[in-house]
Amino acid sequence: MAKEQTKENTKDKAKDKAKDKPKEKVVSAPVGKGYIPRLRKIYNEKVALELKDEFGYTSSMQVPKFIKVVVSMGVGEAKENKKILDAAVGDVGIITGQKAVKTKARTSIAVFKIREGQEIGCRVTLRGTQMWEFLDRLMNVALPRVKDFRGVNPNAFDGHGNYSLGLTEQIIFPEIDYDKIEKVMGMNVAIVTTARTDKEAKSLLAKMGMPFRK
Repeated sequence: MAKEQTKENTKDKAKDKAKDKPKEKVVSAPVGKGYIPRLRKIYNEKVALELKDEFGYTSSMQVPKFIKVVVSMGVGEAKENKKILDAAVGDVGIITGQKAVKTKARTSIAVFKIREGQEIGCRVTLRGTQMWEFLDRLMNVALPRVKDFRGVNPNAFDGHGNYSLGLTEQIIFPEIDYDKIEKVMGMNVAIVTTARTDKEAKSLLAKMGMPFRK
C-alpha cells in the first residue's frame, strides 16, 4: 500500500513538473489549399484599385506591392552572454513563425569590443503568406499595444519606397510571454515594396492600415 502511494506521488510530481516547464510556441501562418491572408484580400480587392486611381497607373503591374519584410534584432550583449542571443533568436521565431538566423559583425569595432565574424544579432526574411500575416498582426495587434501610442514615424522612408520601423520591446506581440523572456529587447522591421517613390509607398502602407503619426 505504501509503495502504491509513493508511486502515485511520483506521478503527480512529474505531472506538475511538466506543467511548469515552459513550452516553445512558434506561431505559424495558417496553411491550406486556397488560403488567402486577410490583408492580402484587402490589397487585391480594394487597395490596389485605389492606388491605380490615385496615381493614374495604366497597368496593374505598376501598382506598388510588398516584396518582403525583414525583422532583425541586434544583441550587443551577445559578446558576453550567448544565452541572450539564443533568447533573441527564439523570440523572433515566435513572433514571425519562421526560424531566425544569427547575424555576424562585418567589421571589427574596437570601441565596442566587437570582432569581425562575431555573432551579434539575428534576422528573418518573410515573404508570401507569412509576410502578410506578420504585417496584419504588426499593424492591428502589436502597435496598438505600445504604451502611449500616437502613431509611427511618417518620415522613415529610404527615398526608394521602403519603410523602416524601430520597436523598443518585443513584448508588444501577444505571442511573447513576459514572464518567460530572458530580456526586453528592441527590434527593427524593414518593409520592402516595389514603389518607385516614398509618396507611393506611404500611400500603400496607409491604405493597408499602417497607423502613421499625424
